[in-house]
Amino acid sequence: MSTAKKTVRQSVTLPASTAAKVRTLAKTRRLSSNRMLVELIENGIEAEKRKQQEFFELAERFRDTDDPEEAKRLGDELGRMVFGD
Repeated sequence: MSTAKKTVRQSVTLPASTAAKVRTLAKTRRLSSNRMLVELIENGIEAEKRKQQEFFELAERFRDTDDPEEAKRLGDELGRMVFGD
């Protein structure tokens, strides 16, 4: 039995400059703008998952450390991840 992926038609509004960048990327890679958007979204989702995993690993190291200097350094790094630089 075939396990075809179900697709959902989704309409999004992009700023003109973003749409132009997507078209340029698509043309360079010889893809449709739609396919380029799908790839960009999938890459963004994977990046968010990695970022979340890195945060949880850092939080675990922060909880497990007994060294006050290491705890401060890790706490500062967690703060940068949450609130930015």
